[in-house]
Amino acid sequence: MMAVIGGKTGKFVAKIRKMALPKHENREISNVLGLRCHSCKREYPLRGSDYLCPYCDGNLSVDYDFRLLRKTLSREAFARNGDLSLWRYCALLPIDPAGRRPFARPGWTPLLKAERLGRALGLLDLHLKDDGRNPSASLKDRASAVVLADAMQKGISLIAGASTGNAASSLACMAAGTGVKPLVFVPAAAPPAKIAQLLLYGAEVLAVRGGYDQAFDLCLDACEEFGWYNRNTGFNPFTREGKKTCSFEIIEQFGWRVPDVVVVSVGDGNILSGLWKGFLDFKSAGLIDSLPRMVAVQAKGSAAIARAFSSGKPIRPVKANTIADSISVNKPRDGDMARRALRQSRGFAVVVSDEEILDAMRLCARSEGVFAEPAAAAAVAGLKRAAAEGRIRPRNRVVAVITGSGLKDVAGAMRAAPKPRSVAPAMSALRALVKKNRSWVTP
Repeated sequence: MMAVIGGKTGKFVAKIRKMALPKHENREISNVLGLRCHSCKREYPLRGSDYLCPYCDGNLSVDYDFRLLRKTLSREAFARNGDLSLWRYCALLPIDPAGRRPFARPGWTPLLKAERLGRALGLLDLHLKDDGRNPSASLKDRASAVVLADAMQKGISLIAGASTGNAASSLACMAAGTGVKPLVFVPAAAPPAKIAQLLLYGAEVLAVRGGYDQAFDLCLDACEEFGWYNRNTGFNPFTREGKKTCSFEIIEQFGWRVPDVVVVSVGDGNILSGLWKGFLDFKSAGLIDSLPRMVAVQAKGSAAIARAFSSGKPIRPVKANTIADSISVNKPRDGDMARRALRQSRGFAVVVSDEEILDAMRLCARSEGVFAEPAAAAAVAGLKRAAAEGRIRPRNRVVAVITGSGLKDVAGAMRAAPKPRSVAPAMSALRALVKKNRSWVTP
């Protein structure tokens, strides 16, 4: 069911409100120390505060008992682990490994050696981590899987979340068949392919007459009033925990070598902060001994984090306007954590135009057969610019993370593609067309 709403949720939400939520279990997990606020550094038990810091409203991050984990985690143990999904990393996730979790198995997406694309960009050791191969065709399946596992283990029957489309469709995909109802708030202008996914997976869809930030704020207000479990990116700390598993896979797929540079497109900042936390956690666990530089790529029309990082000033909201809907954000909800990742990794931010994004979509597809949605291709656009400016060296081992498939936004893909040729259903017409295109003639 899809309902279009403005400023009030009305009778539709009143119906959903009847789905009562149980109290959270005060269940501790042996490998987890608790939650820590990134801003004021206060610490909380894992089940003591699910979302923001109660003291300063800062974003929370999960802390692990690495002294304990160093005794059990090893490269050899991972080599013996036959579970090729993100669940192979349960020891580094804030969920009960023996508890309920989604049936879908995101993760362990391919790390592709991009030789042709590398030659085009002047890079000798370029790789693409294609997370468009996840079940709902988005990296955000990782976050939704961990959040949903947490909700299932708490006995929660409804999860609410706001999204430009990908996070919502990933939540709906992960929830399929579990008995947990996803209630998602999306901008009314979200790409039809993403809306179709939501509806077919069985989500309750609220198409908000406004942008992503209005959908996000409405979801926050609704969760507070009705007591719903909230999946929102940059709000629920477990989203970052799911996204960090992409870093774990990169390290394993590289044979435990650490890349020099990791490039990712950025909207809210949660994927960037999640990837960085993954590398930090592996290092804290004694599995790697170095860290990569992180590069954040933002669209020119939605560059709040990049501008703040470059200027050293606080993040200020922008009026987002870009074809890359998945990173089109006015107010980045995990922006401070993203900036911290750039500082700690000695990384940098790159801003690209929509035209550069469209060019990167063509370049990815034609050189490597990777069909990236605009937001995902932004990473390659930023990589191209950074390499041309000498900010990434030719011999650096580089990973560009492709966060979603081009099938998620066909209208965006069509803007990057040429128009098809029209031909009458007759050989004479085809012969005339072939005559004009000598490259079609085989020797």
